[in-house]
Amino acid sequence: MHIRVMLFASLRERAGFAQQHLDVQTPLTAAQVWQQVCDFDMPSNTLIAINLDYVEAQTQVQEGDEVAFFPPVTGG
Repeated sequence: MHIRVMLFASLRERAGFAQQHLDVQTPLTAAQVWQQVCDFDMPSNTLIAINLDYVEAQTQVQEGDEVAFFPPVTGG
């Protein structure tokens, strides 16, 4: 199963990459995708999108999906 993983803003800076391709043999949730590509815990308030739709961390990822992780937006 081929998945495109994208990290944005401070998550990208901390992980040291903006985009990665992941090939796995078994289905994964979005949270498990994070665990496969990052060596630090996903912040609890991280926003996750699969194919441009916001999802929960336990959402199943499918073949060819694009999974994006965004830090929470702050400011005022």
